[in-house]
Amino acid sequence: MKKIIATAALVFAACWALRAQEVSLSTNIADYAALGTMNLEATYGFARHWSVNAGVKYNPFSFGEGEEAVQLRQRAVSAGARFWPWHIYSGWWMGAKVQYQEFNEGGLLGNPETSEGDRYGTGLSAGYSRMLGKHFNLDFGLGLWAGYSVYTTYACQVCGHKVGSGSKYFVLPNDVILGINYIF
Repeated sequence: MKKIIATAALVFAACWALRAQEVSLSTNIADYAALGTMNLEATYGFARHWSVNAGVKYNPFSFGEGEEAVQLRQRAVSAGARFWPWHIYSGWWMGAKVQYQEFNEGGLLGNPETSEGDRYGTGLSAGYSRMLGKHFNLDFGLGLWAGYSVYTTYACQVCGHKVGSGSKYFVLPNDVILGINYIF
């Protein structure tokens, strides 16, 4: 976690040294609806049609107690690129990224089982960025990611009774984007 915070601080500090309209910081409001997942993404536009980005997501929260608890805990980092057909930070975009996630999920939809583990994969996404002003944009988008997961499943969140473990390939929805961008 210290590496993630240090990387985010380094990216943020680098923003001040770069030319205006090439760097943005954004947060995805839709992730906060996923049981309070905090997130931040830094983007650097290095050409008229291309930008690179790095992001972090963190959710340490559990809601409720004992077997009634609901959690969608995670620590995730990602790095990727976006292609903008018209111009960076405006209009339609398509993106690709690599991502790592450490997760602990349980109590969702009334199911007492909980799973924890690691996921590695790549993702594809697409969306639209609406310019609200000189420094603010509103992003809309959807994405999927596919990869490999190593996990352990427990009968409930507090009993510690292991019901399975293993590894598998997955395809999951990853990005439901309703983001707010600040462009430097």
